[in-house]
Amino acid sequence: MKRTTRRGTAVLAVGVSAALVLAACGGGDDDSSSGGSGVFDQGSKQIVNPSDKKGGQLHMLRTGDFDSTDPGNMYYATAWNFSRLYARPLLTFKSVGGQGNLEITPDLATGLGQPSKDLKTWTYKLRPGIKFSDGTPVTAKDVKYAVARSNYSPEVMEKGPVYFRQYLYNPNKYKGVYKDSNLDNFKGVTTPDDNTVVFHLAQPFAEFDYLATIPQTAPVPKAADTGANGGVNYAKHVVSTGPYKLDSYEPGKSIKLSKNPNWDTSDSNRKQLLDGIDVQLGVAPDEVDNRQIDGSADMDVQGNGVNAAARSQILTDSEKKGNADNPKSGFLWYTAISRQVAPLDNKECRIAVQYAVDKTGYQNAYGGTTGGDIAHTVLPPSNPGYKDYGNLYQTAGDKGDVAKAKEHLAKCGKPNGFTTNISYRTERPKEKAAAESVKASLAKAGITVNIKNYPEDGYTGGVVGDPKFVQKNQLGLMVYGWAADFPSGFGFLQQITDPGALKGTGSSNISHIDLPDIAKDFQQVVSIKDEAGRNAVYQKIDQAVMEDASIIPMLYAKNLYYRNPKLTNVFINYGYSGMYDYANLGLK
Repeated sequence: MKRTTRRGTAVLAVGVSAALVLAACGGGDDDSSSGGSGVFDQGSKQIVNPSDKKGGQLHMLRTGDFDSTDPGNMYYATAWNFSRLYARPLLTFKSVGGQGNLEITPDLATGLGQPSKDLKTWTYKLRPGIKFSDGTPVTAKDVKYAVARSNYSPEVMEKGPVYFRQYLYNPNKYKGVYKDSNLDNFKGVTTPDDNTVVFHLAQPFAEFDYLATIPQTAPVPKAADTGANGGVNYAKHVVSTGPYKLDSYEPGKSIKLSKNPNWDTSDSNRKQLLDGIDVQLGVAPDEVDNRQIDGSADMDVQGNGVNAAARSQILTDSEKKGNADNPKSGFLWYTAISRQVAPLDNKECRIAVQYAVDKTGYQNAYGGTTGGDIAHTVLPPSNPGYKDYGNLYQTAGDKGDVAKAKEHLAKCGKPNGFTTNISYRTERPKEKAAAESVKASLAKAGITVNIKNYPEDGYTGGVVGDPKFVQKNQLGLMVYGWAADFPSGFGFLQQITDPGALKGTGSSNISHIDLPDIAKDFQQVVSIKDEAGRNAVYQKIDQAVMEDASIIPMLYAKNLYYRNPKLTNVFINYGYSGMYDYANLGLK
């Protein structure tokens, strides 16, 4: 799918090849005019039950909690997707069925970014007349403030990515809005007038339009981010620009949204069909599945698919299966190996673990073939940067090789094995089963693994993403999953493999990869205008990570979703990690 705008030498072909490569995720034609329930995996290809019927209360469930409802302080894919209900970034991904939703399209902005010839200055014009839910006009300064608060205040905003902090011009070492309230001191973004936002980069960045899709570019009024309602508490008082407004958020309990009376009805990326949306948090996994199937709830907002019992029900019942989808999600389910925890700071010990793991056990934990395909690269095949360079740690049937594992244990000075810990998120039974499968397979090679579980909320920020916590608790192995922040090799790899993405806490580079060659590659790739040239670098990085043995790719993920037949406008949005698109839902 071609992008809608071409810009001479600054053209990005990412959208084109991303759509072509990822077509396998959705398949079929982008026929959003047709629909109807009763066809397995129909939502992967087109919009099911298209409708403009208004009314009704949408009931969503979630096992855990969101990392945040604050668009500036979130990183889970489901939170980014959910935030589109009440927050409008500069750009977004097109709301159409099939592979077409990989195309970047304007949202708060009138068009894609206009880059300078050197790709170091990007200009966006805001749509006129946009208002916050309280009726105040949205201005360019509100976008600038949003970027400043989310990227330069790690003591407050610790959960989101830091792309802007990494790449924006910052000559005076701006310390963020909570330490320096004078926005004039933030030089990375300027606002020549109320409708113009200009990003000034310290180095070229050919894929910058992708950064403009991140929720951190959704405007925030400075006045609303002060006092008792400011900082981390803004998550309970977000001022909306989307079709719905946040009425309440009780962490771990519930979220309630209602219609935003000041929403811009010309918004072509969303619908405002519902009277309201309520999300019940902290619901047991099997209860989430059962209530979707019996109709007492409408959707699981977590976006990880159903669990084992429901999976069996759905796949053995033709009617239920007709209301299910099984897309390739773009996620990689993997086990991170900490390079900070002895003896896994020794590469040979990490290689031993790579050989010892039985990946079929991991696959079974996620539901067999409906849960994903066995992986051997970090980049999944759905990513345009992917290249199959071979399996560096091939074992027969992907079941592990005890002899090879012991060979490398001897090389790292642990011929009799060693003991370490593995972590997973408490609310995710599939991750628990995955951790148990790793424990069982490593035991065959003499490696003892103890299992530890931690709440999903804060798992990245304060557990696996905190180097001190990892070392103190000897988390040598960590069950994790990742999808691209945006559909390119950079969008997938940078945050989990680039030494430049390491920070005190909240880093998604949880293996603590700090290889200088990878850092250099990421510094240089952003200046390459040619997509094929960038992809060659991403493939090089992928292979370097695998040679370092610091990530065990387990599955190129698929999810089995139940599609409630009373929902309308249901489709998989591949721009948001292959989950259902939450921004257009309605009820029959």
